[in-house]
Amino acid sequence: MRKFLFLLPAFIPAPALAQQAAVAHTQQTERVLADPTTIDRMTRTMQSLSKAFLDMPVGEVQAAVEGREATPREKKLTVRDLGQRDDKQFDRHVHEQIANARPVIEHGMKAMAQALPAITRAMDEAGRAIERAAANMPDPTYPKR
Repeated sequence: MRKFLFLLPAFIPAPALAQQAAVAHTQQTERVLADPTTIDRMTRTMQSLSKAFLDMPVGEVQAAVEGREATPREKKLTVRDLGQRDDKQFDRHVHEQIANARPVIEHGMKAMAQALPAITRAMDEAGRAIERAAANMPDPTYPKR
């Protein structure tokens, strides 16, 4: 009996296997999205991205928009420099805003995890509709009369 178990997949319809794999993948994604460590990781990632964004040079872009060459000083001008012109505590305020966004991120990720099954079903339905539409398209190589 055991030596014939390798034939079992031949008797299970392929769409059923694909659907089971999709359900398992969706469930795993839901767990990852709801995991507090994922939320912490996202918050830390946003902090790092904000640092990189603040260090991005923008002086040359500003000069190019104005139709002129950038001065050596402008070439060193960053987003942080522009922000600090109006607010001396700009860095601190940006990082505080991101840290305070953690509950919003958490809520958004939980909402996404809850919506994921419906999104997956809708995508599957859209895929089937596209397949039906493609099957009904005329063959471009068919001779014209």
